Amino acid sequence: MRVEATTVNRTDHATAAGIPRFARVITGWTRPRQKIMGTEFAGYVVSVGPKVTEFAVGDAVFGFDRGTQAQFLAIPESGALAKIPRGMSPADAAPTTEGAHYALSILAKLDVGATSRILVYGASGAIGSAAVQLLRHRGAAVTAVCDSRGVDLVSSLGANSVVDYTATDFSQTDERFDAVIDAVGKCRFSSCKPLLKPGAPFLTTDFGHRSENLRLILSTRWFGDNRVMLPIPTDARAHVRIVRDLLASGDLRPVVDKTFAMDDINEAYRYVGSAQKLGNVAVTVPA
Repeated sequence: MRVEATTVNRTDHATAAGIPRFARVITGWTRPRQKIMGTEFAGYVVSVGPKVTEFAVGDAVFGFDRGTQAQFLAIPESGALAKIPRGMSPADAAPTTEGAHYALSILAKLDVGATSRILVYGASGAIGSAAVQLLRHRGAAVTAVCDSRGVDLVSSLGANSVVDYTATDFSQTDERFDAVIDAVGKCRFSSCKPLLKPGAPFLTTDFGHRSENLRLILSTRWFGDNRVMLPIPTDARAHVRIVRDLLASGDLRPVVDKTFAMDDINEAYRYVGSAQKLGNVAVTVPA
């Protein structure tokens, strides 16, 4: 397929920067082992193998894979891809899968319903903005925590209440939640534990301060009433199909902060590294 749009996300930046340092054992000690970065894509099918039946030349498709910051991408029919919903452009479809993939993996650990009350910390990022929308789609009441720049955005995504952590200490609320989701890996379990109902989990997307979440995952499994969990994203193919259906129904919308041309992708990496982005950073790929 010919890639028309891709993204730069936190995973890309962390791999390129070699952070956290111990992850270099996997990603590459002095430089990234993976020569071509990127995990999200959207574009058009330009060729298919003889056994392919679901897709045809000319189909507009999007999905989740490795090495997507390129002009062309080869992917198996059984991979994590789907047809772009009618009326949506590749530039809009590309930045929808990575955040939702992580968010859906988190939600798989929860029994979310109309009586659920969930707090999402880092609600204006790629994972957080997807989590807010997915939780609201399932009927949960969402308290979203972000900085002042993201308040209007998160409100527009359907959050029931939004806390600007630069002005208010969210941990001082009297409300108790069925789960706390740290969508950016910057919130400590010790700060959130008082907000959790008995038996409610703290779900994170990162190793945390000095990798403390790795220790807490083990210790809270056996001690205490609230578990720390770091769900491993799986079943990307099924998640892309879920995203496709939600995009088509209007229950999920892409959140794009900035769009860069491929020639300016270094600037895109710098912007993502500044930790200032809202939602996603898209990259358009020249034909």
